[in-house]
Amino acid sequence: MGANVIGYALDPPSIPNMFEGIGLKFCMTHVYGDVRDYNNLSAVFKDYGPEIVFHLAAQSLVRKSYRDPRTTYETNVMGTVNLLEAVRLTKSVKVVINVTSDKCYDNKEWVWGYRENDPMGGHDPYSSSKGCSELVTAAYLKSYFSPERFRLDHNVALSSVRAGNVLGGGDWGLDRLVPDCIRALANGEVIQIRNPNSIRPWQHVMEPLRGYIMLAERLWINGAGFSGPWNFGPSVHECWKVETLVNRLIKLWGDGKYSCESSDQLHEARTLNLYSTKAATLLGWKAIMNMNEALSQTIDWYKTFYSGVSQQDLAVFTTDQLRNYFQRTQ
Repeated sequence: MGANVIGYALDPPSIPNMFEGIGLKFCMTHVYGDVRDYNNLSAVFKDYGPEIVFHLAAQSLVRKSYRDPRTTYETNVMGTVNLLEAVRLTKSVKVVINVTSDKCYDNKEWVWGYRENDPMGGHDPYSSSKGCSELVTAAYLKSYFSPERFRLDHNVALSSVRAGNVLGGGDWGLDRLVPDCIRALANGEVIQIRNPNSIRPWQHVMEPLRGYIMLAERLWINGAGFSGPWNFGPSVHECWKVETLVNRLIKLWGDGKYSCESSDQLHEARTLNLYSTKAATLLGWKAIMNMNEALSQTIDWYKTFYSGVSQQDLAVFTTDQLRNYFQRTQ
C-alpha cells in the first residue's frame, strides 16, 4: 500500500516462523526491541517519527500467562503505557490503534456477542491484562487524546480493537489450536485437544487486519470522530466448536487423528462471541471468508511451506494469497 513500515519487536518466538519463512526483514525496517524498555522504545519513535502506529506487541497466550503472570502484565499493561507515552511525546503521530483481544471482556459465558461498551474483565492473567490494556487506552483517550479537544490540544486519534480467534498460514505459536494441529499432522502424530466443546469466533487473520487498516484510514481522514473501541469478529454462524474445527482441518489435510486429553484444570472460557455491528455500520466492514474458505487457505499455506519451497517462492505464494483476498474486497 506504499507505506514505509518500521517494525519494533523481539526475535520471533518460534522456529519456524513467518518473519524468517518469507524473508519479511527484506521488506521493511526491523528494529529489535522490547516494549517494556521505555527508553529504547521512545528513542525509536524519536528517530523514525511514525505517523500511524499499530500496537500489537504482547504476551498473547492464555496458558503461558498462568506460568508467567508477571511478564504477561509487564508486557501487556506497562508495554501499552510505554507505547502511549512515546506517542504522547512524538508530534508526528496522528493515528494509534491498540490491538487487544476478544478476551478483554468480563466473560459471562453467555451465547450472544459482547459489545464495545460491555465491562472489561478477565479470569486468567492474559485476559485480565488485555482488559487492563483497554482501561489504560481509555484513560489516555480521556486524559490526553480527548475527541472533544482534537486539533485544539492534540492531533492524535486513538482507538482500541478487539478481534476473534485468528488463523492463517505462518503461525507456529505454542498452545494455539491450529498451529498445534498442523505440527501434529505434519509429524504424523495424534492431535491432542483439551476442550473439544469450547466455542470461539474463528476468522482468517486477514479479516480483522483489513478492519484495522480501514479504521486507520478513517482515523487519518476524519480524526477523533472514530476514536474509541471497536470489535472485529465473524458472524455467529462462524463460531465453531473446537472439535468441529479440528475435524475440518484433518479432512483438508487428507489424514490424521485426534484425541481429547484430560484437562489440567486451568480455566479457559468455553463460549465467546463478538458483536461487530459498529464496524459493519460505520466502517462498512464484514468478514468475507467463511470458515471453510479460511481453513482451506490456511492448509494450502502450510502444505506449501512443508513442500520445501524456497523462501522466495513462499513469499510469492503468501503475497498471492494477500492479493487475491484484497481483490475480493473491491
